[in-house]
Amino acid sequence: MSDILVLQHVHTESLGTISDALDSRGLSYRYIRSYDGEDIPSDLGNAVGLVVMGGPMGVYEQEKHPFLTAEMKLIELALSRGVLVLGVCLGSQMLASVLGSTVAPGFDPEIGWAPIGLTEDATVDRLLHSVDPEFMGFHWHGDIFDLPEGAVSLASSELTEHQAFRHGNNAYGFLFHMEVTDPMIREWTATNKPYLDAIEVDTNAIISGIPKHLNSLQHIGRTVFGNWADLATRFK
Repeated sequence: MSDILVLQHVHTESLGTISDALDSRGLSYRYIRSYDGEDIPSDLGNAVGLVVMGGPMGVYEQEKHPFLTAEMKLIELALSRGVLVLGVCLGSQMLASVLGSTVAPGFDPEIGWAPIGLTEDATVDRLLHSVDPEFMGFHWHGDIFDLPEGAVSLASSELTEHQAFRHGNNAYGFLFHMEVTDPMIREWTATNKPYLDAIEVDTNAIISGIPKHLNSLQHIGRTVFGNWADLATRFK
């Protein structure tokens, strides 16, 4: 059994740099590829962590995508057992929904490079305490969520009040992307160009931002995901 289970919803949204943090700490992981028809397990086995990646579907589209229901049951099980949970983009929305929040389309999609501001609570958070209070983040989402009851808000952006949160000591949701690589950003942009053109997102600005912002964002990601992986090693 792998140390970490990874729920993947589309082939282009992999762990990215999260895998570097897991590999460097000797943590094994297994993808569960719902987009490829793989069954969602009903139990976590001996896994110490559950990572839930992004995807183009919405939490509220469970009739269209039945695997979302099974995945949310797995998230609920992880929370009840104190297993570490890391939700990225759609994963953060699913985590928020399991915790009782409403997830719905935002006023406008937030796609591309835009600043992230950390909250005061983030300065003492186990994952974010050493991260600069403001940095350039990478965004790719249309849905937003309310802060779950009992959760701690960790980050925001100009368009989105809740960009990151922690619930208890074991569950984290990040709406923005710190795991992206150069090839991932280029693939997302190329694959979705008709949609991006339709909503008037400047794809040239996304690509030209890679050499300006990606290195510093990946440095932050190494810190945050490394701290999360360190927590996982304590459970192993």
